[in-house]
Amino acid sequence: MKVAEIKELSTKELIERIDAESAALDQMKLNHAITPLDSPAKIKQLRRDIARLKTVLGQRELNEQ
Repeated sequence: MKVAEIKELSTKELIERIDAESAALDQMKLNHAITPLDSPAKIKQLRRDIARLKTVLGQRELNEQ
């Protein structure tokens, strides 16, 4: 997910997306522990997407103050 796409989302959508992506990451880690994933790089990509979402959310919170 690109930063430009993330900035188009509303704050409420960002929070929902962070929750959904975090749950998906937890599930992916659990599945990877049981049986290895075809592409473990997906975990890294998902983790970075969550970080991007949190960064944009944090920037918005700072700008509102």
